[in-house]
Amino acid sequence: MPLDSIRSLVQTDLDATDRFITTELQSHIPLINQMVQYILNCGGKRIRPLLVLLSARACNHNAKQHIDPAAAIELIHTATLLHDDVVDSSTLRRGHDTAHTIWGNEASVLVGDFLYSRAFQLIVKLQNLTVMNIFSDATNLIAEGEILQLVNCNDPDTTEASYYEVIQRKTGKLFEVGSQLGPAISSASPAACDGLQEYGMNLGIAYQLIDDALDYNASAEQMGKNVGNDLAEGKPTLPLIHALREGTTAEVALIRKAIETGSTDQLDAILAIIESTKAIEYTADAAKKHAYKANLALKHVPESPYRQALHDLSEFVVARSY
Repeated sequence: MPLDSIRSLVQTDLDATDRFITTELQSHIPLINQMVQYILNCGGKRIRPLLVLLSARACNHNAKQHIDPAAAIELIHTATLLHDDVVDSSTLRRGHDTAHTIWGNEASVLVGDFLYSRAFQLIVKLQNLTVMNIFSDATNLIAEGEILQLVNCNDPDTTEASYYEVIQRKTGKLFEVGSQLGPAISSASPAACDGLQEYGMNLGIAYQLIDDALDYNASAEQMGKNVGNDLAEGKPTLPLIHALREGTTAEVALIRKAIETGSTDQLDAILAIIESTKAIEYTADAAKKHAYKANLALKHVPESPYRQALHDLSEFVVARSY
């Protein structure tokens, strides 16, 4: 199902979230307003706030308390992107120049910090200890995931297990948070809470697996970033890990050198190796397995159009081309 069809079920909530974000990010410092406006105009799929809104509605939440955490999770996600782009020296994000290439590393890091702090201001206003614990624990784990990814950079001996540990923390955790927040502000059963938490983690892992596959299997126009970006950053993602396992001695040597140096000089040859070792199929199959686990976890959530939308979202995640 197209993402727009899924979003349409909570479009009013999404619009309210966007308006709330715009209002809450106003600052008397012009640079902050300028950068924030640019970032917001660059778009994005808004999947994490979508998870908050759908999970809340699936748990029969009829008030408006879900708007604040939906906004907060998008701010935290945006902050991590600003910091990531500085660390990775990325030049493209969502088809636009990254903020640090326009305003510099210092401004990007500091505005990222501003978004983090504003997100926690929104969370504290809810006066919900469960929500505060979910967010505080998650941001710590996400930071650890970023550091672990940095440790793994340029290391061709990175194992599949270590790769999964990174994406569970770096991507899976924030998806998990999005799915936890709905039941946390509702009168959901413990089974529904646990089910949505499991759904979110598996959905996030599936999402990152497809992202990593698309890095070698989609155009820059589709992805909004340069093809082979992960290789240029020395990141040993699952397609490369699988190709290293299945390639010939010469192919393995070529990939190892590229990871160690962060060089894309041999990108065409590496893309051919990825294709011949069926690394994209292997990664996509792994994503489908996690999407299946996510959908199984939804059995603990009462039937509704919102639960169906969560199911459809997992199908979108593994079928997407951007």
